[in-house]
Amino acid sequence: MKILHTADWHLGKKLNHFSRLEEQRLVMDEICTIADDQNADLVIVAGDLFDTFNPPVEAVDLLYKTLKRLTNNGKRPVIAIAGNHDSPDRIDSPNPLARECGILFVGNPDMTIPKMIIENGFEIIQSENGFLEIKLPSYNFPVRIITTPYANEMRLKTYLGSENKEDQLNKLLQDSWAKLADKYCDTKGVNILTTHLYMLKRGGEILEEPDGEKPLKIGNADIIYTDCIPHQIQYTVLGHLHRFQNVGGHNSPVVYSSSPLSYSFSETGQEKKVVLIEAEPNKAVQYTAAPLQSGRVLHRKRFEIIDEAVEWLLANPYCLVELTLVSDTFFATLDLKRIHESHDGIIYIIPVISKENEEQQQSFKVNLEQDMQGLFKDYFISKYKQEPNTEILDLFNEIIESQSKNQ
Repeated sequence: MKILHTADWHLGKKLNHFSRLEEQRLVMDEICTIADDQNADLVIVAGDLFDTFNPPVEAVDLLYKTLKRLTNNGKRPVIAIAGNHDSPDRIDSPNPLARECGILFVGNPDMTIPKMIIENGFEIIQSENGFLEIKLPSYNFPVRIITTPYANEMRLKTYLGSENKEDQLNKLLQDSWAKLADKYCDTKGVNILTTHLYMLKRGGEILEEPDGEKPLKIGNADIIYTDCIPHQIQYTVLGHLHRFQNVGGHNSPVVYSSSPLSYSFSETGQEKKVVLIEAEPNKAVQYTAAPLQSGRVLHRKRFEIIDEAVEWLLANPYCLVELTLVSDTFFATLDLKRIHESHDGIIYIIPVISKENEEQQQSFKVNLEQDMQGLFKDYFISKYKQEPNTEILDLFNEIIESQSKNQ
């Protein structure tokens, strides 16, 4: 059985002011093509379908069209769980219609998907809260999926039936997952867990959450350790962290697939992927990461000469850039104009004054017995550690003159 694992689509995401929707359309098309080319039998999307609780209409449209295409006309089940960026009620709301198309949404942890048969497709043969078992016509064994979408600690404890606020979340999840696994996950089917949580190998390295990601890890309180996963589980489908990695700590793979695009400059240099899983009952799962090619590459670049910056920007048009410009003076408007006109993907420009110039300015003292222009010049130096250029002084003088005329 072939399963495609993807996560953290963040549809509708912007990087500062820059919309990523066109790139997302391209990468969604690429994921659909991989699913078809690899003859995937099942697709699991492990949360953060959208970037916000109230995504733009275009993002909603892209989600439904992508999931519908992934179902291969209802022949291929697609399971999509909510992440911490998603509204669980929004994810659950289209369920009755979506299920008829082969899309199985799990927004709230207490969602139960009813038993059903998709015409010319698959059958849900067993289900309860947090669990479903699917029979595909091409296989003589089922696939069982334990599903735990994101919920905060209080909601998860409510879902797990804990009345004691002091109960540890790790123990509650371990007991809940073990109960479902012991009941349903024997060696005659493929057994999968999918969740959107911050998971870590006990005693392992603390993994950093992406910049701009709503944090799940507050100190170490919200870390869920991989030794909570039932021994019957053959592969754990994770979402939340944006870098592909097997976090370990279990006898089977516990994998973050990565986001399909780099969504912050902290992800610069990461290769984005989906994971292709080959599974059969009572055997070790084989998995490979398939690189994704779509979307703009993110770059952090640093230049001391404007001409060199412009030359590089013109030579690398299809990317997004965090640009650091080092100088010992304030940048002229014409220089900044040249920079912006050379590239449409500049997200941030970070001006840096050279250390030598900064040290020279640290001992600067303001002479209060000056005219207005002199005071402004000294204020500017104390504020920005550099002298104002001619354009700024001319603009200041225009303002002073206009104020004098109005008095």
